[in-house]
Amino acid sequence: MKLTPRKPEIDAVIALLEADGYPSADALAKDIIKTVADELDMRDWYALTHRWRDGQRGINWGPFASPIEALRTAEYIGEGQFGTVKLYSPGILVANAKGRKNTAGYCRHERCGHAPFLHSMAGSARGVCLLSSCECDGFKK
Repeated sequence: MKLTPRKPEIDAVIALLEADGYPSADALAKDIIKTVADELDMRDWYALTHRWRDGQRGINWGPFASPIEALRTAEYIGEGQFGTVKLYSPGILVANAKGRKNTAGYCRHERCGHAPFLHSMAGSARGVCLLSSCECDGFKK
């Protein structure tokens, strides 16, 4: 998988590397791996789909960072018909429901963390969170 690191992903790892509270390199390494997995969970990915020439379904592979990367992989396989499908981020799905505190693009209100589209409109800005379980009194960037 070809991966271009994004600024929030880099910043999350830097925060861990600069932290002083790790008793060992093993503990730091475990936290780095978990943090990177959490950050990558917020991305959309692609899968390479396959059908044999007779129309039977083949094997699907993934994840890939782009449809082009997936189709380039298909060139090595050669047999059958290939396509790609987008795999929407499960991390964003969960974050939209539960909230993702202190994350760019999500409400930074201390009791919220939900996506902008879950907030009402207040003129040309976003207002209160529309989830009945949330106590947010207005979207904060």
